[in-house]
Amino acid sequence: MQKKIAILGLTVALTTAVFAQKRPIDHTVYDGWKSVTNTEVSKSGQFIYYQITPQEGDGLFQLKNRNNELLFSIPRTSDVKLTQGESYLIGTIKPTFDETRTAKIKKKKADDMPKDSLVIVNLQTNQIWKTAHVKSYKLARLKNEYIAYLTEEKKNASVADSLAPAKEKASKEKSVNILTLKNLATGDTLNFWKADQYAWSPQENLLLFSKKNETKDSLSTDGGLYIYDIANKSLKKISNGQGNYKELSFDDQGAQIAFLADKSPEKSLIKDFKLYYYTSQLDTARILASQQSTGVPSRWYISGDGQLHFSADGQKLFFGLAPIPKVKDTTLVEFEHAQVDIWHWKDDYLQPQQLVNVKRELSKSYLAIISPKNGPRITPLVDDKFNRTSTTDEANNEWILATSDYGKRIAGQWEGKTLTDVYIVSTRSGEKRTIKSNLDGYALLSPSGEFVVYFDRSNANWYSYQISNGKTAWLNDGTPVSFVDEENDSPDLPSAYGMAGWSADGKYTYLYDRYDIWRFELNGKNKQLITNGEGRATRTTYRYIDLTRNDNPRYRSTLIPEKQDIYLTGFNEVSKKNGVYVVNSSKGKRPDEVFSGEFTYRGFKGSNDLQTIVYTKENYTHPPDLYSSKQFKDETRLTEINPQQRSYNWGTAELVRWTTPAGFEAEGILYKPENFDLNKKYPVIAYFYERLSDGLYTYQAPAPTPSRLNIPYFVSNEYLVFAPDIRYQIGHPGKSAEEYVNSGMRYLAKNSWVDSTKMGIQGQSWGGYQVAHLITRTNMYAAAWTGAPVVNMTSAYGGIRWQTGLSRQFQYEHTQSRIGKTLWEDRGLYIENSPLFFLDRVNTPVVIMHNDSDGAVPWYQGIEMFTALRRLQKPVWLLNYNGDEHNLMKRQNRKDIQMREAQFFDHFLKGKPAPLWINRGVPATEKGIEWGFD
Repeated sequence: MQKKIAILGLTVALTTAVFAQKRPIDHTVYDGWKSVTNTEVSKSGQFIYYQITPQEGDGLFQLKNRNNELLFSIPRTSDVKLTQGESYLIGTIKPTFDETRTAKIKKKKADDMPKDSLVIVNLQTNQIWKTAHVKSYKLARLKNEYIAYLTEEKKNASVADSLAPAKEKASKEKSVNILTLKNLATGDTLNFWKADQYAWSPQENLLLFSKKNETKDSLSTDGGLYIYDIANKSLKKISNGQGNYKELSFDDQGAQIAFLADKSPEKSLIKDFKLYYYTSQLDTARILASQQSTGVPSRWYISGDGQLHFSADGQKLFFGLAPIPKVKDTTLVEFEHAQVDIWHWKDDYLQPQQLVNVKRELSKSYLAIISPKNGPRITPLVDDKFNRTSTTDEANNEWILATSDYGKRIAGQWEGKTLTDVYIVSTRSGEKRTIKSNLDGYALLSPSGEFVVYFDRSNANWYSYQISNGKTAWLNDGTPVSFVDEENDSPDLPSAYGMAGWSADGKYTYLYDRYDIWRFELNGKNKQLITNGEGRATRTTYRYIDLTRNDNPRYRSTLIPEKQDIYLTGFNEVSKKNGVYVVNSSKGKRPDEVFSGEFTYRGFKGSNDLQTIVYTKENYTHPPDLYSSKQFKDETRLTEINPQQRSYNWGTAELVRWTTPAGFEAEGILYKPENFDLNKKYPVIAYFYERLSDGLYTYQAPAPTPSRLNIPYFVSNEYLVFAPDIRYQIGHPGKSAEEYVNSGMRYLAKNSWVDSTKMGIQGQSWGGYQVAHLITRTNMYAAAWTGAPVVNMTSAYGGIRWQTGLSRQFQYEHTQSRIGKTLWEDRGLYIENSPLFFLDRVNTPVVIMHNDSDGAVPWYQGIEMFTALRRLQKPVWLLNYNGDEHNLMKRQNRKDIQMREAQFFDHFLKGKPAPLWINRGVPATEKGIEWGFD
């Protein structure tokens, strides 16, 4: 026994020594911390490929086989594709980070910035081929014997262009686009100079491309659209004339071509696009639709921003129409005329929202249809009163779905949403039928086009409408559970848990409740609980894992195979564990656990036969590395992205539960340093937003965050970090934060290893508001950091979210701020929840971060807080990162704030000396010279 005790003591000593050798994370480590991105599995499962991406710097592409053997590792490679036969790997290589950085320092123009390269790897011979200055590349969808790629080359005009006249020669270098057609097997190439847009036919027999001459070149005659026949090696010009060619489109059979072209003079204020059509039976492409065509509404034209697409059977061609916009009178002298925005109380949208969306509004198009094989009749399907249209994936069926919020938009200012009228529209006649008026929810067209399924928030139900007979069925009629958010704590109707997908035979839809998955027959006759109620019984949330593959971009719907085993994720809301489960999609049995653990699993991808499945696996101590398995069995680790983590004092994450003063059960996450010592006292920082505890088994990379607390940094530097959940009482969000955050911190303070005199709080945005509120209600915090807080709900209420142009009223009445009433109905609630009116009570040193380009919370809210506390002679600092947003977007600013936040909490919670910026600030005369860190 004495020997065992001695050995145990030695183990403890060695463990302590190991911890002592580990260094804390500092601000120099962020750039090299990596993640796995763009993971793919080949159709056969033979290959797995992915990128390992640092936060800043050069990434690494890796290709492995299913046995975890590394085949290729290529720096900075992205946009990777495998050819159909999996014989070639193709991707683009980015310039090095240092090259791009140097070019930016030298302020080089866009044309002179470092360019991408193309890489082609022969997976049979291991040969690698590269070429520089590549703008894009494309492969055909069904066959890949060739690749087409576009390069940009600086050429002296003396270099002959076989299709360019000699008159174009000059001594000055200019950029020339070259489209190259390359035979992957032989390496043979064919170049087409001055190419612009290009597209493959699905079967790779035809390459379509446009040529564009320089604007000043009035003598060249080779501008136009060309088609190259691969088999016959013949080039044919199918549309003549300099212009802007867009939306080069083939039908699925590769027999029909449609495109848009504007051949009006370059300086024309109105771009007069026309819809062109071509088949091999035609000598040249013919105009199918123009502004003058029958069926185009008066003062409308063919939209150059509308998308073209054929139906799968090739019988229909969808395109866009739009009102002809008004143009500015260029004869007017601009500085002699007023620049004014006129706000009108009857406008559908507030003027700021209109200004934000000007470009989008001017590029809006409205769906129309023509049948090229059956004559030139144009059928406009909707007009500008409609806001959305959708077809089925194949678009062969007669009816499409359309919605309109016309006449209901003004209320969106305070409701935060608009009611919609739901229609089906005939592609044959343009006839419109109303499915549902004033819907608060959303509608979807079934993949077969036979049903419309819609969710109605007003009564929390799902419905289906059968197009053939006009009958509506209440899908969840008689079900004993709710299909909307059971935990909704906002003064608004709860949202649906959503849809998993559709049955492949088009007869069923799969819907989620809080825990389980249901299968409803679309005609309303049958329903089935396919997870057999196991989710609700065990408080496990099951969700479908879509591992199906479809390389045809036409198919977007999630189709769930009938009468087959399918895979689900399972999240237990009590233990916070995650797992993978299997269940039959039609039998209604208890899901069988494949595996479950104290991890989070994401990014599932599979081969066609599901014999190779990949995913990432993570928890707080385990970075999200990539794993592979055979049908989720025999797990193999493919990457180790952050081995350096072992050198740092990391940490642990554990679930904490307590009871609030009002008797509510509460929970949160407590992060402790790896070298945690029960005999020490630690400062603790609370970080909160709404509910965070479901992320117990989520990795937190050390990174300069957009303004949130950098949890790994503080934990590694021997802070405790506490992330409590907050559940809200409508009308009293501030008191709710008090109820949960303060009680949670007091609960932690009962432990001998918590220093109750050194507690801090940090929050951003909604969390920042709660920080501002809490310090007006208690002096228990030694330091506080608030980012982009609303401190005056009365002045913020009528303000604008400048990034979107929306009024802020809806936020207070219906969503996150949770007041639930207008300012005039209960101004007392707005004052109660406005920290500004109580800042005289503050005794906690506080830093405010609020930036002058904040598009969500007006930055004068931060100013109101700062100027009030300054007048009250309270210790306060305001950081305004010039030109940055609500959450910091610029990485240099993110790095800066991490250092200041660490210095702030180190000073007030650990007693370290205050740096210059805290002691005396940085005067404007020293801005950009002195940073105040010392």
